[in-house]
Amino acid sequence: MIKQPNVILGNAKLLVTMGRKGELFGFFYPRRDHAQHVEESLACIHNGEKLLWTNSSEWHSIQNYIEDTNIVSTKLYHDSGIRISILDLVHPEVPVLIRRFKIQSQQKISGKFFYYSNFNVGETSKKNSGFCDAEARLIAQYWQEYYIGLYAIPEFTEWQVGKAMDTIWWTNSRYDMEDGKLQKNKEDIGNINNAAGWDLELEADGAHEFVILIGAASSRNLLYKRMQELSKLPLEQTFEKTREHWVMWLSKKQVLKMPGLEGHNNLRQDLFNAYNRALLMLYLLNDHEHGSFVAAPEFDSNFEKCGGYGFCWNRDTSEVVLALKHSGYPEYCDRFFKWCIRTQLPDGSWFQRYWLNGDTAPSWGNFDYSTQIDETSSTLYAMDVYYRILEGLKKVEFLEEVWVSVLRAAEYLMKRTRSGLHESCMDLWETYYGIFTYTNSSIYAGLMGASHLAEENGESGMARRWKKRAEFIKQATIDRFWLQEGYFAKGVINERLDKTMDASTLGAYIPFGMLSPKDPVERDMIFFLIENIQKKLSLPINGHYGIRRYENDSYINGNPWIVTTLWLSEAMFALALDLPYQEEDSFAETRQKLTVEGIKFLKWSLAGATSAGLLPEQVDKSSGGPAWAIPLGWSCSLMLDNILLLDKICRRKAGNIEEG
Repeated sequence: MIKQPNVILGNAKLLVTMGRKGELFGFFYPRRDHAQHVEESLACIHNGEKLLWTNSSEWHSIQNYIEDTNIVSTKLYHDSGIRISILDLVHPEVPVLIRRFKIQSQQKISGKFFYYSNFNVGETSKKNSGFCDAEARLIAQYWQEYYIGLYAIPEFTEWQVGKAMDTIWWTNSRYDMEDGKLQKNKEDIGNINNAAGWDLELEADGAHEFVILIGAASSRNLLYKRMQELSKLPLEQTFEKTREHWVMWLSKKQVLKMPGLEGHNNLRQDLFNAYNRALLMLYLLNDHEHGSFVAAPEFDSNFEKCGGYGFCWNRDTSEVVLALKHSGYPEYCDRFFKWCIRTQLPDGSWFQRYWLNGDTAPSWGNFDYSTQIDETSSTLYAMDVYYRILEGLKKVEFLEEVWVSVLRAAEYLMKRTRSGLHESCMDLWETYYGIFTYTNSSIYAGLMGASHLAEENGESGMARRWKKRAEFIKQATIDRFWLQEGYFAKGVINERLDKTMDASTLGAYIPFGMLSPKDPVERDMIFFLIENIQKKLSLPINGHYGIRRYENDSYINGNPWIVTTLWLSEAMFALALDLPYQEEDSFAETRQKLTVEGIKFLKWSLAGATSAGLLPEQVDKSSGGPAWAIPLGWSCSLMLDNILLLDKICRRKAGNIEEG
């Protein structure tokens, strides 16, 4: 079942995804990609007559993050006058989710508060075991080395460990709550669920609090110890420790100033908030042990409508780690490139996608014709970009570390581009087989980066050879794919030139720099490309325009994407910075126009986020709300890039930007 979160939270070992009413969607431990231990986990109230499930349409919700943290506040309002405030946080050091429920009512209530869970421990509904240790205040399910447990303050007075099956419904914890009391079965095995219950006696305008800890461990003893130790700590102390953890992590960031936007305080504050939120999200998508990133928390694990997102793609992650480096966090580049060295295939390439530990993930790219060559070239490009930023001994050590990997990757690209264009492969959208502008642009950048690294390493002959091939690829791409209409063709598909407008062709400028604004002819090509993408791929929604991936895109209804829209705004900001300055600045008006237009697309992207500020992959073209993968790491990295470029523009020419 597809469940798209509104918020996520976690620490180095635990990632939790949650719906807008506080229901748990995902509980990933010990890695972001495996295992996902929750089918359902949420609260409900028995008001003396019936169960009020907190995820039902009877409740209205407001959900947001506590400022500059990954701590979540959810407020639920029921038509009957019941209000529930939920505070959710994950301890910064221990894989335990702490949930505080504060229940208030305008009328007297005599009923029960229940917390229900179906823990598919080990990502399986089969062969789970469960028990309730009432003396230890613990309900747990386990499978092999995974233990997931629930501890509560105050201690629960009722419980049920039952079968999550309709065939023996009378033991099912979900149904057992309906009469307002639980059977207190202590153990079961197989496809099981559980519930804990408390008396709920409230006078009008009274309040009652329950604190629930949901934790993970690799053994029963460790689970007991974690719960016992955490339960001794005052919630206020744990909250403050968690808040300080996030605030301290954000304190390392590259500081934004945005001079010139002071007159547009809403925009300025929105950008500051989006910058922080993107950084906080990328922290949660990162595997802190291996250095890899999931593209997004998995929400379609059965591949019902797509191939899944809970894996690491080199292409996406290369952009993520560079954005983090520019934002003040170089350590992510260090760890990711070490991971790349370890995961590189014997032929010098990288696979379509990986599990976070470096094992090859489920794929439709197992053959030369179905691989994505840009996974390799974008990695090589990112290595060179990072190298250029480094200084001193760190620079020397990095080149020594990656050189063999660079050599193997560059030779792989040489082998796949003998004709000047790459051999047929799958495109970056994982939809078409053929030869593509985007892929050729990435190979150009990869080989130019390798050439620079070879020159730095004293390999002049190799450097010249790789550079010559890169220039050959550039010329062949322009000769073959640049159209008189003023844009690049998508590529060659089924041996025919496909003139479909594709937003990824912007890659020829951003990020891969195959076209240079310093060359007047190529500068005009960039302007034409930007203009035609706006003309052909814009979709009006949320007061402006989002950019579709390509013409006639049918994936998930052909929604506009945050990634493609932010590519366009980034190209505008980059071009505004790249245009040459002269004494009589003939480009001043053009710079201003590019900046104002870029801001509009940037604001459009922010408008498509969840209520808590998470950037999705897409924006629903009908509702204007977030769609599909949430949050998408690629969207977060491009948001960082855009904001940093706009900050640079503002610093260069303060006070001369209109909000538009």
